[in-house]
Formats: sequence, structure tokens, C-alpha cells
Amino acid sequence: MKTADTEHRTPGGTDRRRPVLEIKGLNKAFGSNKVLNDFNLTMYHGEIVVVMGRSGSGKSVMVKCLVGLMKPDSGEISILGRDMINISSGELDELRADIGFLFQGSALYDSMTVRQNLEFPLRHRKERKELTENMEEVVTTALDQVGLAHTLDLMPEELSGGMKRRVALARALILKPELMIYDEPTSGLDPITSKEIIQLMKHIQQTHNTSSMVITHDVDCARVIADRIVLLINGRNYAQGSYEDLAASEDEEIKAFFKT
Repeated sequence: MKTADTEHRTPGGTDRRRPVLEIKGLNKAFGSNKVLNDFNLTMYHGEIVVVMGRSGSGKSVMVKCLVGLMKPDSGEISILGRDMINISSGELDELRADIGFLFQGSALYDSMTVRQNLEFPLRHRKERKELTENMEEVVTTALDQVGLAHTLDLMPEELSGGMKRRVALARALILKPELMIYDEPTSGLDPITSKEIIQLMKHIQQTHNTSSMVITHDVDCARVIADRIVLLINGRNYAQGSYEDLAASEDEEIKAFFKT
């Protein structure tokens, strides 16, 4: 297992020196309930980090702090070299174009077709001329990557749960973000569809080399996809390492996550 300060290397030994995300001493409390307690984490370019924790452990609070939806009480957050604590609203809006987010419930716009859902972020990012000038091609290509080119003119209500998740993933990737954040990507899906989503995430990672943070309770997802697993316990980065390292631990707190 690695501590929060251990230099991370790929399985092949290549040093990933460029951090895309750095969290230092993050604290957040609600009254007497200290949700994040000196939480630390560094993510590196091209890495998939899975964050696991019990319900109410602070995973959602941590993500909200990362994307600027909630202010921490103290600590530092840097994403792609930008200070997220002191960033201006205009700079934050620009930075969010480089962060893709797959919401737990897919969060498609019910009143829009699949095509319009994918066009939405493009229309609001006119500075991405290479994408907005070829919108039809960009949308079709994004849907083709998730195997749903035929759904272009369907409404969300005509899609299955797994199809909605795929469309939402295509929308999250359409601006070619440097960092992807997945919030419970397999939640509510049947086992077969969950495996399809996991394999799709893995394929996207290999194809685009996008850095990814995956928030999940799904141990199978973590086993298949993670370069590194971080256990968020008592508001801290309690332990981190490969699936094999953590699953073999004799620490009772860690073993609780990997019981079969």
C-alpha cells in the first residue's frame, strides 16, 4: 500500500510526474460533523483513481469542493494547475470545460433529443471552434464512441438506463476534457450493463488517456478499472494502493470493503 505522500508510478515503472489534481489538508464540517478531516490526494496524468467510502463518508462533499459547488473550511485544491479555492467565477467557468462529469443519474435534459443534449455543451463553448464549427460530425462521433449513433433523434424517455448512462458519458467527453469525474457510474444498473459501462470507461481511458476519478461503491468496478484505490475513512485518505494490495490487507477497516 502507498501513503498519501508516496510517489506514484505506473505498473511498468514509468514515473507519472505531472499532477492533474492536488488536494492538501482539505477540511469540511457541518456543525459538529467533520466530514473531511485533513484529506490529501494527488492524481497524475493518465491515471484512474477510484475513491471508495461508506455512505456519508464525504465522497460527495469532496467532489463538490473539487468542482467549486461547495467551499471547504480550509485546505488547498489545485486542478490542472489552477487554484480552485481562490479562482474567480469566470476562470472557474473556463476550467469546467476541461472537466467532464458523469452524474449518478445521467442528468440528461428530458425535453431535448439525444442530439440536442450533446449539442448543449458545444453551443455554450464557442471558444472551442474546432468542435463547434463541425458540430454534426462531433456529435455523431461522440455517440459512435459509446455505440449509440442510432439514438441521435430519440428522446431520453425512449432510452434504457444503460443507454442514458452512455449518452451522458458521450456528452461529458464531447469537449475532450483532461479530467473526468465519474459519480457512481454503475449505480442502478443490472450486472451485465454495469460490466459494459466499466469496459467502456476502460476503453475511453486507453483511447484518450484522460485522467479519471471514479467515485463508487462497486468493488468489481474498482478491481477492473483502478490504477489506484483510495479509501476515504473518517474524513481522511486512510489507505491507498492497488486492488490486490488493499484486498490482501489485514487491517479491519480495509478488509470491510473487500469482503465477499
